[in-house]
Amino acid sequence: MLKPPTFQAINAFTGEPLADDFPVHGKQDVDVACESAHAVARSFRQLSADKRAQLLDTIASKLEQNASVIAERAHLETALPLVRLNGEVGRTANQLRLFSEVLRQGAWSRATLDTPNPERTPLAKPDIRKQHIAIGPVAVFGASNFPLAFSAAGGDTASALAAGCPVIVKGHSAHPGTSELVAKCIEQALTECDLPQAIFTLLQGNQRELGTSLVTHPKIQAVGFTGSVSGAALYLI
Repeated sequence: MLKPPTFQAINAFTGEPLADDFPVHGKQDVDVACESAHAVARSFRQLSADKRAQLLDTIASKLEQNASVIAERAHLETALPLVRLNGEVGRTANQLRLFSEVLRQGAWSRATLDTPNPERTPLAKPDIRKQHIAIGPVAVFGASNFPLAFSAAGGDTASALAAGCPVIVKGHSAHPGTSELVAKCIEQALTECDLPQAIFTLLQGNQRELGTSLVTHPKIQAVGFTGSVSGAALYLI
């Protein structure tokens, strides 16, 4: 039996591979993640704003509780200064709390109610109600130069979860260990909030095919991408 393919992170200071092995996810993994996300999309969309806000707050707290470990790993993988990375952990947590606050305020849904008038002529006026609803599973691409604020739990993920959209993150291959640590925080938060794990999935890999399979999957309804124009062009189908 063949061993599943893996790849290693690179020590940004020495150029040498780090000890950890990370899976190279492929099309089959994308299929499983997307179908699982689609299966929970309706129930997550219908979850109350307060419950989704609780999830975001819990993720933020988990990140803060593990800030030093996350920052140290990101420092090793990116060579970015620890001061900057610790600040980025805080920024990421604040982004999550910003969206939880927006959820609790309620104006985000832009709900409108057009009351009925059955006596209106020549035609009765119907009861018309309108509000924003979640679009469905969202793919998010992690950024190389912002391993936290624009990656696994960054602004794209926070806004999608706030809206009630399951998220599948394609972690950046430059900092897979950082992405894995952040993903564990999100998974723990889902467990504490008694929510399905399929609401969030991290896919890892160092090949373009992973991103292409994710972007072109029929169950993916939107994509969040932070990176170069040339990088984005690879996924414009």
